[in-house]
Amino acid sequence: MISRIDLRGDALPEGPALRALLPRADFDVAAALEKVRPICEDVHHRGDAALIEYAEKFDGVRLKQVRVPAAAIADALEGLDPLVRDALEESIRRARIVHREQRRAPHTTQVVPGGSVTEKWVPVERVGLYAPGGRSVYPSSVIMNAVPAQEAGVESMALASPPQSDFDGLPHPTILAACALLGIDEVYAVGGAQAVAMFAYGTETCAPANMVTGPGNIWVAAAKRYFTGRIGIDTEAGPTEIAVLADDTADAVHVASDLISQAEHDPLAAAVLVTDSVALADAVVKELEPQVAATKHVEDRIAPALAGRQSAIVLVDGLKEGLRVVDAYGAEHLEIQTADAAAVADRVKNAGAIFVGPWAPVSLGDYCAGSNHVLPTGGCACHSSGLSVQSFLRGIHIVDYTRDALADVAQHVVTLAEAEDLPAHGAAVKARFGWKVPQSK
Repeated sequence: MISRIDLRGDALPEGPALRALLPRADFDVAAALEKVRPICEDVHHRGDAALIEYAEKFDGVRLKQVRVPAAAIADALEGLDPLVRDALEESIRRARIVHREQRRAPHTTQVVPGGSVTEKWVPVERVGLYAPGGRSVYPSSVIMNAVPAQEAGVESMALASPPQSDFDGLPHPTILAACALLGIDEVYAVGGAQAVAMFAYGTETCAPANMVTGPGNIWVAAAKRYFTGRIGIDTEAGPTEIAVLADDTADAVHVASDLISQAEHDPLAAAVLVTDSVALADAVVKELEPQVAATKHVEDRIAPALAGRQSAIVLVDGLKEGLRVVDAYGAEHLEIQTADAAAVADRVKNAGAIFVGPWAPVSLGDYCAGSNHVLPTGGCACHSSGLSVQSFLRGIHIVDYTRDALADVAQHVVTLAEAEDLPAHGAAVKARFGWKVPQSK
């Protein structure tokens, strides 16, 4: 059901050599890029008409319009199961508590008397949010994208989610209900690369956005890459991942259930256990079989995910080696199920989010921990962070110098400008003090 990689005995290699030994899904965004390019440009040139055609081609629905009527959003909230509403409201409440604390205040540094640099934080003006709608419905992703954007102070935001044939071409009603709870009234029944193109270029119906965030399939990731530079993006999200670093104190029932929990997302989802305990590895394998058999989505998602090349049990000599492996892997979600788990978690360098001990499963973070579940995948946690308020803020430096403060450093500016063979830079300073400025020949 799940393979083993034995890294015991020999010294672990460094850097890329170690990463090459670890399991990872095939996710070729570059190849997908060539397929989404014509879709994106078609949306550029034909706007809503292209979006309507792609909805019929890819989603099997014929839309009359791409924007979701306000009445449909209100109706979705009205028809929402009260228990689901309570859960969504609690998820929103906890996410707001955490994300509200992330907002940075402007800060002024007095560099010298009369010379200061202030850094102020300005929210992105308009953001396009994406909520997937393929194998599952993700109202939680609506929350994870919208709450940090709102807490950052983004004034204009729109959400796109694929049209559903089961709901008359509208996005899933739970998605619409989540939008209603968050006060998002601009919603589009558009999925895939065409949704990213809609936000990047704008159409007759949808104004262009400055940034697009949210998880999606490989076509969404490829479209984000295509528009990088034109718009801001959060990350090129790949298949979801869980890594569990565990020792012989871990409960095999917990570990197995957590591996399965991420495997049910997608047949390319990665489930990785890193342990120095063969007994635990054996117990987890034994536990997987009955738990998998008792759950849903076995044949189409869980079984192929666990059996795929992206999933494995990795055996190591000890905790030190285990930490090296999980840092090399850079998991989207990393659980620490060891003795003194908090201290071990503090030693981790690369992870999208870390879940400490037996009572903090990844599924808690997916919904109600208050943390954000839009996280870097594919090892990108070594250089990127999860979605936060800071994702939607731009830092702007404000430089304020008096005449005396500039005079004090003027010669250094001129010297460095001339060292870089950029004499006009120095001349711009000289001109302020009547210094002789060489004339061009």
